[in-house]
Amino acid sequence: MRHSLLTPAEAAERMREGQVVAYPTEAVFGLGCDPRNEAAVRRILSLKQRPASMGLILIASDLDQFGDLVGTLSGETDPAPALATWPGPVTWLFPRGAGTPDWIAGEHPTVAVRVTAHETSRALCDAFGGAVVSTSANPHSAPPARSAGTVEDYFGSTIGGIVAGALGGREACSEIRDLATGRVLRTG
Repeated sequence: MRHSLLTPAEAAERMREGQVVAYPTEAVFGLGCDPRNEAAVRRILSLKQRPASMGLILIASDLDQFGDLVGTLSGETDPAPALATWPGPVTWLFPRGAGTPDWIAGEHPTVAVRVTAHETSRALCDAFGGAVVSTSANPHSAPPARSAGTVEDYFGSTIGGIVAGALGGREACSEIRDLATGRVLRTG
């Protein structure tokens, strides 16, 4: 079954209904859902064949959209390095907030967050009214989807639709850095 392409507003409505959607990001298509909906997040983990212990990335169009999913920074942890890269393609590990469920953070004391500069991804977050799960749209260990057709091939009718839009032109997925140490965990 081929999906008709969705607007960010249509995709946001489907996420509010508990569905998983795919959408273009800086480098690859991502799978997204409401991070506070455990059934939807577990659906993504099942589709990807990914263990929950690994945790997932959240994206937003601005820092405020993360709300209580991001914790309070202690005196020695300065947000300036992250803020200097946002909006942009760098994901940072922030302290886990009081509202961060285990199905998002996995077994980690941190939560991976990115304020994206990708226009369609930002529009999706704005239409949804908050942070969105962002994990590459591919089964675990398979190549990331770089087209809506590949998303269809991987997931077909098991997702609620695909947001129309182009990838951001980057070759590599987002870099991941630890805010507390500055260490690069994944190059991008």
